Amino acid sequence: MVRIAELAREAGLPDGVFSVVHGARTVSEQLMAHSDVRAVAFVGSTPAARSVYTHAAEHGKRVQALGGAKNHLVVMPDANVSAAADALTSAAFGSAGQRCMAVTTAVAVGGVGDELVAELALRAKKVKVGPASDPASEVGPLISRDAQERVRRLTAQAIADGAVPVVDRSAEQPLGDTEGYFVGPTVLDRVHTTMDVYTQEVFGPVLGVLRVDTLAEAIELIEKNPYGNGSAIFTRSGHAARMFQREVCTGMVGVNIPIPVPVAMFGFAGWKNSAFGDTGLHDASWQFYTRAKYVTTRWDDTVAGVDLGFRPN
Repeated sequence: MVRIAELAREAGLPDGVFSVVHGARTVSEQLMAHSDVRAVAFVGSTPAARSVYTHAAEHGKRVQALGGAKNHLVVMPDANVSAAADALTSAAFGSAGQRCMAVTTAVAVGGVGDELVAELALRAKKVKVGPASDPASEVGPLISRDAQERVRRLTAQAIADGAVPVVDRSAEQPLGDTEGYFVGPTVLDRVHTTMDVYTQEVFGPVLGVLRVDTLAEAIELIEKNPYGNGSAIFTRSGHAARMFQREVCTGMVGVNIPIPVPVAMFGFAGWKNSAFGDTGLHDASWQFYTRAKYVTTRWDDTVAGVDLGFRPN
C-alpha cells in the first residue's frame, strides 16, 4: 500500500486525496470516529469485522465489513473430475490459500470421492513451493510465523482427529530458504464437520475433503456452516445446478466455476458471518462510495397562487 501511495503521488494525485495510515485497533477506531470520515470499508477476520461494523455504525458511518470464510466446492458424480481437481487445486492453493475466496473444502457427493482425491493428490504433489524471487515458484510463504504455526497446528490436529493425510506438505521448507514462513499444499481426506480444520478459517494451502451421499446433504452441510461467502458446484446436470444455486446459503454461487466472485459492477456479496452491513455489498460496488442526491427545480412562473392541497410540482 505504501508503494501504491508513492505511485499515486508520482502520477500527480494531490496530497491528502489518498493516504496510508499505519496502526492497530486504536488508530482504526480513531479514524472511524473522526468527523471527516464518511464511510468505512474493512476486510479481515469475522471478530474484527463485527467489531468494525459495530464501532463505525455507532458513529453514524456507512459501513461494509467483510469477515472470514469457509468456501465449499461440491463435486457431483457426473462431473468432469479432472476439471474439478484442476479447479480445486487452483482455488485452494493459489496465493497460498491466503484469500477470503479460497476454496478450503471439497464436498464429494456419492461415489466420486476416491477418484477426486486421487486426482487432487497428483496435482498437490507437483505444486512448486518457493520464494517469489524464484520464477518457478507457484506457491509462496504465508504472511507471518504465527500464520505458519496456526496452519501447521490445525493440520496436525486434524490428522490426530482422524483425517487422512493424502498429501501432507505442511512442514515443507524450500531447500536453502530458512526465513520464509512456508506451508506446502496439503490434502486431507475424511474430514468431519466437528474438526477445527473445518470449523475455523485456516487461511493457508490446506484442502479438506468431506464426503456425503446426496446433493441435499451437501447443501445442508453448507447451510449449517457459519460462513457464507461463496460456494460452487461441478456437475453436468442442469437440474443439480439449478437446485444448488436456488437452495445453497451463500452470497456468491458458481456453477463449474471454482471462485464465484462476480464482475465488479455487482460487488461482493457474502452472507452470514462473512459480511456485516448491506450497503454496497449487494448492489453496484461504486454505490457504496457515493450518495444519491435528488433535485427538484422549476424555472418558470406559470404556476402561481395559493394551493392548500398537495401542490403539484
